[in-house]
Amino acid sequence: MVGSIERVGGNLYSNGSIQHGNGLEEKLDEFRRLLGKADGDPLRIVGVGAGAWGSVFAALLQDNYGPYREKVQIRIWRRPGRAVDRATAEHLFEVINSREDVLRRLIRRCAYLKYVEARLGDRTLYADEILKDGFCLNMIDTPLCPLKVVTNLQEAVWDADIVVNGLPSTETREVFEEISNYWKERITVPIIISLAKGIEAALDPVPHIITPTQMIKRARMVAALTNESATSKSVYFAHCTSEMIFITHLLAEEPEKLAGPLLADTYVTLLKGRNAWYGQMLAKGELNLDMGDSISGKGMIQGVSAVEAFYELLSQSSLNVLHPEENKPVAPVELCPILKTLYKILITREQSSQAILQALRDENLNDPRERIEIAQTHAFYKPLLLGQH
Repeated sequence: MVGSIERVGGNLYSNGSIQHGNGLEEKLDEFRRLLGKADGDPLRIVGVGAGAWGSVFAALLQDNYGPYREKVQIRIWRRPGRAVDRATAEHLFEVINSREDVLRRLIRRCAYLKYVEARLGDRTLYADEILKDGFCLNMIDTPLCPLKVVTNLQEAVWDADIVVNGLPSTETREVFEEISNYWKERITVPIIISLAKGIEAALDPVPHIITPTQMIKRARMVAALTNESATSKSVYFAHCTSEMIFITHLLAEEPEKLAGPLLADTYVTLLKGRNAWYGQMLAKGELNLDMGDSISGKGMIQGVSAVEAFYELLSQSSLNVLHPEENKPVAPVELCPILKTLYKILITREQSSQAILQALRDENLNDPRERIEIAQTHAFYKPLLLGQH
């Protein structure tokens, strides 16, 4: 997931201080409710990577939300052991003494003396040590607010609710592969916001680029998903919605008019209702397909017949569309891997309910955004689907 910063809770003054207000706490409470956080259980936000961009992002969060420490905790991870050289220590000392607010803060925290000793060459400072006092090694001239710094990656991320990736693209894959090992026993995977820039090049099977977001995905973040995971539901929702948007472009001449109702109906169906209940019961083994799609006390599970109807309809060669990547005609169902998987689970029974999770882990599965872009940039409308000629 990619995020942006918006100053929502206070006014920024020339000395860097913030006057809180404007309903910031209420907005925090609303977000906590959305994530299902109970009273007394703080929202844990972790920045991974302490370069300039990652440190500034974490400092903005701390500046805004620091006063609500019982409701939110913010920490940042950086590797230990990076020594601050003598020239940088001398310059840092000059910066501290040129800023009265920073100087007073360090004196109050009993942290000033170590900078004097470093200036004299009697002590070696470390990057993680000065970051706790609000100094990012990459931007010494711009002091930030003090931060809670953790140098053990497992300790930093194991219980996080939100992880902000501030690593460069060259380090993202390695670090998130390590992180994935710490999340194997978790029921849910945190929200991940990536600030990373840059790309990698890959040559197989064809030359293509890999973005930091794709690196995180390939680090097997999805491998920790379980049937009841909020993240698995969000990933499933994204893919289902993208396939339904594609289908509306086959059915409607002006598909954008269906976007709102489609999104609302998909969201409600995923969370509540007979179809959601039926899918959950199948996954848990409390129902089996031999019981049919008419369930006592629930009525007809219409999603089953809808899957069959759409699969059979979109499998017809007479409806072939040009595959945007392979540049050859294919049945529309070939662009709907979730629909195909559901058909194999519910109708032909070739696969178990676990096949959905396997499909979501498939690295060859198109990003939902790519499928939506394909639908919006290609002429797929088929009037004959609705009996129009």
